Amino acid sequence: MTTNQCDIGLIGLAVMGENLVLNMESKGFTVAVYNRTTEVTEKFANNRAKGKNIQPTRSIEEFVGALKRPRKAMIMVKAGKPVDAVIEQLVPVLEKGDVIIDGGNSLFTDTERRSKDLEAKGIHFVGCGVSGGEEGALKGPSLMPGGPRESWEIIAPIYRKIAAQVDGEPCCRYMGPGGAGHYVKMVHNGIEYGDMQLICEAYAILKDVIGMQAAELADTFTDWNRGELDSYLIEITSQIFRKIDPDTGKPLVDVILDKAGQKGTGLWTLQSAISQSVVISTINAAVEARVISSRKDERVASSKILPQPAPKKFTGDRKQLIDAVRNALYASKIVSYAQGMELLGAASIQYKWNLNFGDIATIWRGGCIIRAKFLNRIVEAYQRDRELHNLLLDPYFTDIIAKTQDNWRVAVSTAVTHGVAVPAFSASLGYFDSYRSARLPSNLLQAQRDFFGAHTYERVDKPGVFHTEWMEHDEHPPERPAEPKEHSQRSTAE
Repeated sequence: MTTNQCDIGLIGLAVMGENLVLNMESKGFTVAVYNRTTEVTEKFANNRAKGKNIQPTRSIEEFVGALKRPRKAMIMVKAGKPVDAVIEQLVPVLEKGDVIIDGGNSLFTDTERRSKDLEAKGIHFVGCGVSGGEEGALKGPSLMPGGPRESWEIIAPIYRKIAAQVDGEPCCRYMGPGGAGHYVKMVHNGIEYGDMQLICEAYAILKDVIGMQAAELADTFTDWNRGELDSYLIEITSQIFRKIDPDTGKPLVDVILDKAGQKGTGLWTLQSAISQSVVISTINAAVEARVISSRKDERVASSKILPQPAPKKFTGDRKQLIDAVRNALYASKIVSYAQGMELLGAASIQYKWNLNFGDIATIWRGGCIIRAKFLNRIVEAYQRDRELHNLLLDPYFTDIIAKTQDNWRVAVSTAVTHGVAVPAFSASLGYFDSYRSARLPSNLLQAQRDFFGAHTYERVDKPGVFHTEWMEHDEHPPERPAEPKEHSQRSTAE
């Protein structure tokens, strides 16, 4: 292949990078590839890339020289400093009008910074969220591009073609300027954390309360995947329960250590939600569940010291509890998505991204890890009301919660009675119960804050801001309108 002939180039030949290259090539594009370790490039060229329209290169200069103008260089390396290092290598050999695409799980604020830096040099930059794991990368991922629209339009024909297709539509739409694409991918990963933990808690109730074994669990999840829970994660869960470990003859899931890892996107989602005062309690519970699972030795030690609930045999209706768990899983999943979409809404306003939630739900229907049949219902909800503040308020989802909430409570209360930890189920139900309540006990909280820190409060029966001298032993302690300046300078007791 002669120089200047490749449609696009990709740097970083780990599994995701390799699979994206093969995907691009299979869709009719010629691809240049480069990896910092030349042996990795050679291995790929002599195996999976052999005989294909893929050009291996051994230096950044050779890589850039292989690309058609305007050059399109995609980076698939570890987030953080490695991305900056590759960009620093590329900039001196690129020209104005060329495009750099970061397809890793970069923090959106890094993407915003890189976008500004490169724009000043006349180089286009697109931060593109890529979801779908190895299989998605190879066969068609969900793509969430962000950056200047003109930068996106240069690469759009390639990315629309390599994305997953659902109902003839690519799972790839322009998200918005700056770090919008990577932010949407970050929230996608947060929802993914929630989804996975909720499934794990359903498994825990079925296994530890009813005593279901792997074969029956596989059948149950297969059955659930035929209904409203139809999704990639439910499907793979049913397959996981069927896998037998060749070493022991036991179901493989039973010999896997209960110690989970995480790569940071869940934590970033929590940090962003806190900074914007958005409640994402389901995702928070899921992240914390991974953290506590990682303390395996500590848990084993404490299990020998801390009191356990008295063993309790389940004597209820087995089928009813299975249905209750299914309903709890569906209702909690809706809450998780509602929280994720609300976070996207807050970020859209704060960063002036003008995100289209219908578009986001549309591109999550295929290719990505959280793809699910019910995403079509989310698309429809935003078609009905583009300004929908909370997914729970859409009539379709309100109706589902009305039908499932009794069973939701049965599943959570049964788990609690039997001592089975269900932090994400509980957090989802707690969020719902708080969100649907016209009055919460925060009136007492405000009284406490005013007592110890003179933080003031408002009243239900008259306007204004008030402060009370709580320590007076009068039957009627004096209340007076607060002086905001004076009291804001007072206590930092909180």
